[in-house]
Amino acid sequence: MTLRLGYGTNGLTDLRLDDALGLLADLGYDGVGLTLDHMHLDPLAPDVAARTRHVARRLGALGLGVTVETGARYVLDPRRKHGPSLLDPDPEARAARTALLVRAVDIAAELGAHAVHCFSGIAPPGAGAGPDTGVGTGAGARADAGTTAVGTAGTGTTAVAETATATAWHRLTDALGPVLDAATRAGIPLAIEPEPGHLLATLADFHHLRTLLGDPDALGLTLDIGHCQCLEPAPPTTCVEEAAPWLRHVQIEDMRRGVHEHLPFGDGEIDFPPVLDALAATGYDGLTVVELPRHSHAGPDLARSSLGFLRDAAARTTRNEVTAPC
Repeated sequence: MTLRLGYGTNGLTDLRLDDALGLLADLGYDGVGLTLDHMHLDPLAPDVAARTRHVARRLGALGLGVTVETGARYVLDPRRKHGPSLLDPDPEARAARTALLVRAVDIAAELGAHAVHCFSGIAPPGAGAGPDTGVGTGAGARADAGTTAVGTAGTGTTAVAETATATAWHRLTDALGPVLDAATRAGIPLAIEPEPGHLLATLADFHHLRTLLGDPDALGLTLDIGHCQCLEPAPPTTCVEEAAPWLRHVQIEDMRRGVHEHLPFGDGEIDFPPVLDALAATGYDGLTVVELPRHSHAGPDLARSSLGFLRDAAARTTRNEVTAPC
């Protein structure tokens, strides 16, 4: 299997988008994780249609594949990080996030993207989500969280938390409906990402959502390898194997157990050759995108070194081939 590598534009925010795409093509990347944001293809700009056509031509000229990512911090609200979310108590605010994701699907269709990425958002207070390290988050941890609550705060508190959690999941499924409809029409999967500290934080939470929605064909998974190291009970290789049937997008970086901090390769704890071997065994043929959103100050250098690291790691596996360096 040929590993198709990309780099996220959220780690290149100090570059113009045309320059960032040119850099990645020159380095030898196969594609890009394009975050829709004010500095890179603003989805709310009045000329977004014309700009999208320009970016599509640029991607085609450079031979780059693309995944559309929607994790911009302040694209909807300049005062609330990732707000409003699909879980916002205000229906109009939730609708704004839904509309953004529908627009992202439309943009993805114009660009020829292989997936649209999204996440649930942080669970509202009392809904059972844990700290940002992922300890005690989401559906996969609700049994343990409930046991702790019974022993410390009584059944009344547990009942309130369970009600809040059920409400949050209802909001999520309701808000995703129009997005999944748009994804179905466009033939582009919606790849939701388990995110530490969010309502949907783990692979178990992803499967809970699938069940609630009736397992729609348009719903897939974004698997972040670092998040597996951070909070999943199984090691990253096992996560890849178990996620295989639903895998639609992959993000990759280094990370340490219990700490949600995206790190350059070699600064964390992950052994990458077995992870890449497991990924190759799945038959996944989409992009595997380096995700370093807090390192734009060193973006060009890290894009170069990350590609070298992953090529070297892939060369030490039994299954992967890599694109030859330029």
